[in-house]
Amino acid sequence: MRYLGREVEVEGIVRLVMESGLSARDRVGVQDFLLLDNYTSEAAFIENLRRRYKENLIYTYIGSVLVSVNPYRELEIYSKQHMERYRGVNFYEISPHIYALADNSYRAVRTERKDQCILISGESGAGKTEASKKVLQYYTTMCPTRNNTQSIRERLLQSTPVLEAFGNAKTLRNDNSSRFGKYMDVQFDYKGAPIGGHILNYLLEKSRVVHQNHGERNFHIFYQLLESGDGALLKRLGLDRTNPQQYHYLVKGNCPRVSSISDKNSWKVVSKAFTVIGFNEEEVEELLKVVASVLHLGNTQFGEDEYGETHLTTEMPIKYVSEDEVYYTSKCSSVIGLLDIYGFEVFQNNSFEQFCINYCNEKLQQLFIELTLKSEQEEYEAEGIGWETVEYFNNKIICDLVEEKFKGIIAILDEECLRPGDACDLTFLEKLEDRLGGHAHFVTHKLANGKIRKAVGREEFRLLHYAGEVNYNINGFLDKNNDLLYRNLKEVMCQSSNQIMKECFQTDELTDQRRPETAATQFKLSLAKLMDILMSKQPSYIRCIKPNDAKQPGRFEEVLVRHQVKYLGLMENLRVRRAGFAYRRSFEAFLQRYKPLCPDTWPNWQGKLSDGVSTLVKHLDYKAEEYKLGRSKIFIRFPKTLFLTEDALELKKPTIAIILQKNWRGYRERAKYHRIRNAVIMIQSWWRGVKGRRRAKRRRQAADTIRNLIKGFILRNEPRCPDNEYFLDHVRFSFLMTIKRNLPKSVLDRTWPRPPPSLTEASVHLHRLCIRNLVNDYCRKIQPEWRNQLEQKVVASGIFRGQKDNYPQSVPRLFVGTRLENEEINLKVRQTLGTDNKVKYGVVVTKYDRHGFRARPRQLLLMGSGVILVQESKIKQRIDYSSLLGISVSSLSDGFFILHVPPADSKQKGDLVLQCDHVIEAVTKLAVMADKIHSVNISQDSIKFAIARGKEGVIDFTYGAELRVVKTKNGHLAVTAPQSFSSV
Repeated sequence: MRYLGREVEVEGIVRLVMESGLSARDRVGVQDFLLLDNYTSEAAFIENLRRRYKENLIYTYIGSVLVSVNPYRELEIYSKQHMERYRGVNFYEISPHIYALADNSYRAVRTERKDQCILISGESGAGKTEASKKVLQYYTTMCPTRNNTQSIRERLLQSTPVLEAFGNAKTLRNDNSSRFGKYMDVQFDYKGAPIGGHILNYLLEKSRVVHQNHGERNFHIFYQLLESGDGALLKRLGLDRTNPQQYHYLVKGNCPRVSSISDKNSWKVVSKAFTVIGFNEEEVEELLKVVASVLHLGNTQFGEDEYGETHLTTEMPIKYVSEDEVYYTSKCSSVIGLLDIYGFEVFQNNSFEQFCINYCNEKLQQLFIELTLKSEQEEYEAEGIGWETVEYFNNKIICDLVEEKFKGIIAILDEECLRPGDACDLTFLEKLEDRLGGHAHFVTHKLANGKIRKAVGREEFRLLHYAGEVNYNINGFLDKNNDLLYRNLKEVMCQSSNQIMKECFQTDELTDQRRPETAATQFKLSLAKLMDILMSKQPSYIRCIKPNDAKQPGRFEEVLVRHQVKYLGLMENLRVRRAGFAYRRSFEAFLQRYKPLCPDTWPNWQGKLSDGVSTLVKHLDYKAEEYKLGRSKIFIRFPKTLFLTEDALELKKPTIAIILQKNWRGYRERAKYHRIRNAVIMIQSWWRGVKGRRRAKRRRQAADTIRNLIKGFILRNEPRCPDNEYFLDHVRFSFLMTIKRNLPKSVLDRTWPRPPPSLTEASVHLHRLCIRNLVNDYCRKIQPEWRNQLEQKVVASGIFRGQKDNYPQSVPRLFVGTRLENEEINLKVRQTLGTDNKVKYGVVVTKYDRHGFRARPRQLLLMGSGVILVQESKIKQRIDYSSLLGISVSSLSDGFFILHVPPADSKQKGDLVLQCDHVIEAVTKLAVMADKIHSVNISQDSIKFAIARGKEGVIDFTYGAELRVVKTKNGHLAVTAPQSFSSV
């Protein structure tokens, strides 16, 4: 009730999309039926629905009521992007959508802290269940989340497969028809996050378990279990997948056992949903035992034994299981209820179930009309506009006919069920005729006149509902109303070892001696509680329409749609909303939109808003009967008036656009000019400041520099201190920059700047480094063989310079590649060495024996890996470079050199004593190839060398007139050499 009052106020807010869509109304119709010009015409109403349906616009408003037409196919309008588009947006700002209604209710919960409910109604196959799914999906996706609410979101979503498995079935009209009414409360905390849920069900079609009409099926759970249940599970339950036709409860309707719904919601999906909502494996299997037991009970057969006693047989014991239901409440929380209720039903054969369903719809229609009228009246009174009495069909007379105490149909039905004697359905019909015979909305075959009597059977009574006339067959009314579970059966159930079964059948029910309430009374009481729930909340409405019975997309059957429009009460709702004024807006919004149409209000109105609206409507030539001005809103009676105003605005828009463009361009250019001017002034000011600060800084730095130089010059000869360090650093920097500008161009250039005293040593190092770099540059430019020559000369200089007398004579002479040609080496030796072992260097040497110092001619060959001593065609000794310990020479001008080898090496006979005419060249090449440059020892007087078996020999070197080599009496080898010797 309060919700509709608020929604009528919302209608006064800007309807941007509704008005922008007026120009396309001829093609796609109007987005709100309140804007229908001929609102009393059912044909115009249905035509508007048809136009929008053909354009895939399945949603249309009747004020705050959402009308939804089932498209029978997936539309790309339910993505998360669409949810974002409708979140936080005013109800009428964009095109009609179920998300707009869901978001509107959610925002009311958040801002007003008032509970909401969404009532979804329509006949089977109209899309009620899908609509409730979309609403639930919107809340679980778009609402804020917390760490502990993610599981709650999943439980809310996963409750649907479980409810559909146990409460939905295939019917002639719908493959996934809900066979019960469902009311779900979704609970939100103070931050708007979903924190819980609670589900109530109404009038479950229990008779479907044991009987199905032709072409219909039992509940989905039986087929899902048999179709996709685990083989081991089915074996434990005693079920056979291969032959489901053997179960009598599944073949009553002669319908195939598999359908798209069964495939879609397979047992694996349902099993996963059970896990999410809190069932463990043991509880699920116990529940499946109940399902299996139903199938087995359907195959139970009765027979007599030999004594005439009746027995029954069944294939497995029955165990029942259920789940505790916890519903959290809090003062800081709010709820949004979702009512997925069956719509008005009119079948070929209508029984007790249709009677209850249509009674429920009568109550909902009564509530809806009362709340709509009250909200309209409240808004009129708030705006100071006189309320005009609205004539409408008040279905309270029908509700009283059904539910009135002691006089209504339910009271008479209960009375007939409880009275002693032979009560039956016919006696119930007779009592109805006696008690209600004069009621204007009750007719039977006996009471009807000749024309109507043909349409009412002898076992039927007719009720004239708000949605139309319905004939009810009274057969089975008493049995279905009793719906009694005998006390002895309750006692058996209470003795079950299953705790949940005990909760379903409480022991206190056994001690209660009162007769249980009948099914109709129970439904009446539960419906009264539902009405209390709905009255305590602000309701929103979704009316679902099925466009065809064939479930085909794009097909619109006018007769079927007209029937639903009638029993959903849409025309009655529209007529109530249009009984006064079709359209209303706040002064501010109306003036803001239409002020270009009047010169006095364009571009801005400076006075009171009410005066501005009055001036505008007078200029538009509104007639007095077309509108009224309230305290804060303008009320427009006819949609045609609004359409003409909107059309005038459409014609004015090009002129308005030109004016706006002109003013905008002028404003934009002026603003641009001011921005540029201000920027230029700011940049100039900033740049002048920067230049001034830089100039002052440079002056301060120059003064400081001059001061430091003068002070440093005065103290230049003092030790380094803070007062002279700047001057000294400047002198050093100047010297280094002088060197940089005057570097020698060649090694022959001896010029070099004179350094200051503090850089004398550094100057020497820099000069050497410069000369070395010049030499290196020169070496990089010469040919490889000359580079190799120089490298060897440098090595020789490092070893012999200043150490050996005949080194100076070797300097100007080039080292040769080898002193032995290939032909000079014996062929056999060459064959022994092989082609891979190339001789790097060869020279003729004289070898001195280790004991008698006898001189023997030999060839010394330097290979890649070692030294070889050759005697004619024999290889006398081989020394690997890795085993060579060192090389010893004297400081005289003799040609002796000794190769030291490890004494423990069994392959060697001791150190090798050699004499060569080219000792500088041979030793340099050997040192380079063996990597023994730092292992060359130059002795001044004597050299010791190793002889076999740990003995040592000695060579004494002395100056003499000529080169002589003799063995002395003490066993030493005496070598004399002149001061200078021409040998290299």
